[in-house]
Amino acid sequence: MKPIVLVIINDIDLTEALLTCAEKEVPEVEWVLPTHPLANQAKVAACWYPPGSLLSDFPNLKCLHSVGAGDDNIGSLLKSDLNISRIIDHEQKIGMLEYVLWGVLYYQRDMDKYHKDKMLTHWQPLPQRSVKHINIGVLGLGEIGSYVASKLADMGYQVHGWSRTVKEINGVISHHGKEALPELLNDLDILINLLPLNSETVGILNKELLSLLPTKAVLIHCGRGDHLIEEDLEELLTNNLLRGAILDVFSTEPLSKKSNLFSMDNVFITPHIASTASNESIVKQISNAALSYNN
Repeated sequence: MKPIVLVIINDIDLTEALLTCAEKEVPEVEWVLPTHPLANQAKVAACWYPPGSLLSDFPNLKCLHSVGAGDDNIGSLLKSDLNISRIIDHEQKIGMLEYVLWGVLYYQRDMDKYHKDKMLTHWQPLPQRSVKHINIGVLGLGEIGSYVASKLADMGYQVHGWSRTVKEINGVISHHGKEALPELLNDLDILINLLPLNSETVGILNKELLSLLPTKAVLIHCGRGDHLIEEDLEELLTNNLLRGAILDVFSTEPLSKKSNLFSMDNVFITPHIASTASNESIVKQISNAALSYNN
């Protein structure tokens, strides 16, 4: 009998895409929805924000496998005795680096200012700044954050990284623990958020923390939506206490059309597209997990 993967994802389009991909790429593994007759036989669940009743509904599960690079979406089920896995995809790391680098260059080369000048039909060349004069802080030094920080350092940027515990990354000045945040933030040009979401990081991008940044600083936010207190950021930007922000993730998605962020000329919004693993990578990694439990 084929191993079974239970698909328990709160996104209909992604669910359908993964089911179609799995049928094509891994026919030796059966991917099924919770209503399928074989669902109760699944030992591996492909998860994205699964319900808290998952383990009682499907008691044969041995592994909860996030379909993303983080496992915070699994919520309270992280405390279960089951194995927890997540997607590790080199292409996703490259994609995040590309997004972040675009954001860094957008501000380093003053494209935000040139865009405003264009609207005013104003012609004003600005001095070009070297990478060695750009101070970047990266919040979160996990698999993706460490990769992004190290690559930016390799390019010559002055990179500081922050994490809960000590991390050693070549070329990156490491800070750890809450007490280290003021030192990290006080002279940054760009703050990049790549933190995981947990009880300690919910709402971490608030007025208190962001106010520690100099007024020249910008935020590139591509961690999790619930990291950011949007009203606090709006206040700081409105009062010119920050230069600007690039925002890819939000507490509620899609972002409400009534959000003030849409109308702010110092905010650049993208619809949660910074970087994703390919469907092929997701189904192959999770199918391999299912095969291992079937042996």
